[in-house]
Amino acid sequence: MQIAIDTSTDIASLALVQDDEIIAELTWRCGQSHSTQLMPSLEYLLKLTRLSLESASGIIVARGPGSYNGLRVGLSTAKGLAFSLGIPLVGISTLAVAAYQQAERGLPVCPIFNAGRGEIAAAVYQKKGGNWAQLVAEYITTLDALCARITTRTVFCGEYIPALTGEIKKRLKQKAVIAPPAARLRRAGFLAELGLKRLKAGDYDNLVTLQPLYLRGPAITQPKHR
Repeated sequence: MQIAIDTSTDIASLALVQDDEIIAELTWRCGQSHSTQLMPSLEYLLKLTRLSLESASGIIVARGPGSYNGLRVGLSTAKGLAFSLGIPLVGISTLAVAAYQQAERGLPVCPIFNAGRGEIAAAVYQKKGGNWAQLVAEYITTLDALCARITTRTVFCGEYIPALTGEIKKRLKQKAVIAPPAARLRRAGFLAELGLKRLKAGDYDNLVTLQPLYLRGPAITQPKHR
């Protein structure tokens, strides 16, 4: 059994996978309560499926970009479980997870997250010939700059899309394909599918060196001098 954990944003998701099949999945809006809701939710899924943590053979975690608090909770929990159980861990880009839900469309997929300060976090992926590939790495940009790079029909997805749909359609017109609300909800089942590919290939992450993908450092203010 493998466990997939995603606490990147206000939407959290968990999935349990056995023999390549999702046997339980839970997705909910947790706000900033990742630290108090994650483990009870995992325990609920394990109880529901009558499985135990000891039966886990791998941990898959979304490593960002996303909120500082959410990513810290998700990564620390995933690392703790992998270390205590002696099983491998793989970290997957949260943007890749959001995009992978649109993979079968065959078009380039651009997931967008709110990065604050009037900026967005984005990347571009596409499935070609059965292979899932990253065309543009995760980066922080503006909507103006992002739209200027789009030259072909592209699927836009992610939790931040509702706030940007009007501007995206205005700028890109027929080039913009907006994922519907249900398809924008990021699910740990897709995280699990991406992570299983790496687990099977033996492509594990180092428990010590794996870090959240923040893209930007935290805002730190200078202390006031007395």
